[in-house]
Amino acid sequence: MTDDWRVAGSYFESCNCDPICPCRAIGSIPPGKSTHGVCFGSLSWFVEDGHFGDVDLTGLAAVLSIWFRDDVEPSTPWQVVLYVDERGGDAQRAALADIFLGRAGGTTVAQYTAAIGEVHAVRAARIELDHRPRRWRIGVEHHLTVVAGEPVVTDQVVACGIPGFDHPGTEVHVTRNNSTDPVPVMSWDVAAVCGFTTDFDYRSQNARLIP
Repeated sequence: MTDDWRVAGSYFESCNCDPICPCRAIGSIPPGKSTHGVCFGSLSWFVEDGHFGDVDLTGLAAVLSIWFRDDVEPSTPWQVVLYVDERGGDAQRAALADIFLGRAGGTTVAQYTAAIGEVHAVRAARIELDHRPRRWRIGVEHHLTVVAGEPVVTDQVVACGIPGFDHPGTEVHVTRNNSTDPVPVMSWDVAAVCGFTTDFDYRSQNARLIP
């Protein structure tokens, strides 16, 4: 474990809510409950620059699938499966898991990982991400496909707490969100749902600056 880490890059997610996802901050309206009371979907990060101590994470990806209920008080803890980039070595994949599951502390704990209650699996997988406008896609071989093409037209500023409310971005229309993970609650197939894209910058309290 290290107290010197930082990852920054691009972010894209999709869940089963209607766009614009009510879990977002929309203009002056704070985040609220999900559309259907049960929320499931996948979050993806591409690390454009990053390190975990001396371990280089640049060019690697991670995807987190989540499931929770918010029609109870308080919302149930998230159930999750994390996919880490198979192109990384053992140390790199372990570092990605520590960061994106909150084990390394820092920004991710403050923004979302404190909500995680059960980690069903951490799987090394072939991950293909496209975070370019109108080409948004998450692909996890044998497990997950998310496809989006058009932004949601709005004059409101939209932000999401997972990358951080200080990283406003673009709400998008997702045409397909399909998961076939063997964990039962992590299997779904929905269409015409919401997505969101922006950048992210997570770090430990003692992170050195990325050049």
